[in-house]
Amino acid sequence: MADEEDYNIENVDAGASATIPMEAGQIKKGGFMMIKGKPCKVLNISVSKTGKHGHAKCNFTAVDIFTGKKLEDMIPSTHGTTVPIVNKSEWELIDIGGDDELTLMDEAGNQKTDLNLPTFPEGIDDEIREAWNGGENSVMVTVQAAVGIEQIIAYKKES
Repeated sequence: MADEEDYNIENVDAGASATIPMEAGQIKKGGFMMIKGKPCKVLNISVSKTGKHGHAKCNFTAVDIFTGKKLEDMIPSTHGTTVPIVNKSEWELIDIGGDDELTLMDEAGNQKTDLNLPTFPEGIDDEIREAWNGGENSVMVTVQAAVGIEQIIAYKKES
């Protein structure tokens, strides 16, 4: 019999992927999809008729959820593509550091210090700084996360 000390059992996460596979024909307007490795929100879908080789093609017009850059992709409707898992969470702004580093806190009291003021959309960094007013006001920010990237996409000043 082997000693119990011979076994080293390690806990590992389930390896949840940042994206899930989906058939191109199942993606809806307003949904998310990956185009050229970027997570995008679908603005418009046009579907062409089935051609000589039997596949209807979906032409997607989408916008990158982190940069606002417009991207297009054309995929046969029966072929697979990937869809990013997008999460949104609310955080309260606690502090703005010297290098635009933010200190945020959620409802459970967990702190987050790995985010900077957003640069997109244009001017939102100054708006957040103005709304926060050196700590005079309470500001809630919405953090959007997908494919390992986190960014503030919205804020609201609470009175």
